Amino acid sequence: MSVLRLSARGQRQVAVIMDVAAVIGLCIGLGFFAWHLLNDPLADVHAYYDAGARLNAGLPLYQQAATTNDAEFYRYPPLLAIAFRPLAMLPFPVAAALWEAVVVGATLLMVRWIPAGRPRRLALGILAMPVLWTLAVGQAQALVTLGLATASPLGVALAGHLKLTPWLAGLYWVARRDWRAVGRLVTWIVVLGLVQLVLEPAGTQAFLAFPTLDQVGRVRNLSPYAVSPLLWAATVALLAGVAWRLAGSRWGWPAAVVLAVGVSPRLLAYQLSTFLAALTPPSRGTPVPVTQTDDGT
Repeated sequence: MSVLRLSARGQRQVAVIMDVAAVIGLCIGLGFFAWHLLNDPLADVHAYYDAGARLNAGLPLYQQAATTNDAEFYRYPPLLAIAFRPLAMLPFPVAAALWEAVVVGATLLMVRWIPAGRPRRLALGILAMPVLWTLAVGQAQALVTLGLATASPLGVALAGHLKLTPWLAGLYWVARRDWRAVGRLVTWIVVLGLVQLVLEPAGTQAFLAFPTLDQVGRVRNLSPYAVSPLLWAATVALLAGVAWRLAGSRWGWPAAVVLAVGVSPRLLAYQLSTFLAALTPPSRGTPVPVTQTDDGT
């Protein structure tokens, strides 16, 4: 496969464009961060807190007054609600502060996990808006990003038990025929599922029939699903095909991360923060033999 090579001048121009994009992204991110802190600080924590409180009260996890368009609506697997049960016994401000410490800690750990250098600096600038939005509202997306950033079966399994679609990153190991990693991923998914079943049997069983496309709701949806379900299905197929094709190259893990994020029919801007996980070298997770060349052949 031929590779487009830029002249030295072209490379400098691209570098300048990327620098400008990072600065603009950072400015936009700081603006969004300030707006959310003033208008809906830690808004998404209510969904997790209320879910934990329902479990503490012996109420059904997915029978809730909030609608799918509300920040308080809990749409996730039971694991997060189970983890929130101790926090839900505290006053909300205390619980929210403790949870925000977890979100900030996960973000800092994720940043440290990514190799230092210009790509990391540019990515953090360009993606500043979704990253800072995640922090401002206390979104569990920070833990999803950290899980995928480990590029490991355990990290992917945990991330998927928070928001499901991260499991699709496992296509990376399937396409590379790394059956050991696939086996570990499946094992961790099952083990964590059994933990949920033991700790919250009713909620775990209820979740099997809970996720539907009706939950997409009326939001500022970046997914092609907002335009057409057929366009969304075609996009999912395209992303999966690209991820499969590139699995044996150095672009394999980034393509898997893009797949895990891009397939969501309800794609909000803060979810784009998980693209940072694409910067993690696969060697940080499970080393696998490369059976294809960098151009995918």
